[in-house]
Amino acid sequence: MAWPVGVRVVVRRRLAEGGYADVLGELLRADDDGVDVATRRGPVRVDAADIALGKVVPPAAPRRR
Repeated sequence: MAWPVGVRVVVRRRLAEGGYADVLGELLRADDDGVDVATRRGPVRVDAADIALGKVVPPAAPRRR
């Protein structure tokens, strides 16, 4: 993972029960073992073996009043 810490990313991970789920948020850490992402619900660890794909995404749009 060559993403710089602090960028907004989306990571698609494989679920144990089958299927996929996306993790969206700010990248906290990336190494050979996986990634840590700060989501709205808190930090999420995604192991490298569970990553199906991932990419850097633009910053979130400002919230409406």
